[in-house]
Amino acid sequence: MTQVSPIRVILADDHNLVRQGIRSLLDKAADIEVVGEASDGQEALRLVARLEPSVLVADVAMPRMDGLQAVERVRSLQCGTRTVVLSMYADETLVRQALRNGARGYLLKRSVTEE
Repeated sequence: MTQVSPIRVILADDHNLVRQGIRSLLDKAADIEVVGEASDGQEALRLVARLEPSVLVADVAMPRMDGLQAVERVRSLQCGTRTVVLSMYADETLVRQALRNGARGYLLKRSVTEE
């Protein structure tokens, strides 16, 4: 029986409590491993370049580099990392911009765990 590699995730949000909450949800999944956390977009980009995770979950509003810019720059790294934008804003313009920048998904912070 072959073992499947876990989905390696980096969490980027400027609120430590939000990162801890998401981490605790993801830690319950046997096939997901949180390999890093960042409090701003620049730190997230450095971690992605170094760790090459499967997924970057990035908040839209972060200091030093917002999540939309980070998503665009991750795509330019061509490392295979997919990105999901996490936001409290349901603004259609932000969703479109995130997808144009390369995000594979846009998740609202008010979403339920199953989503």
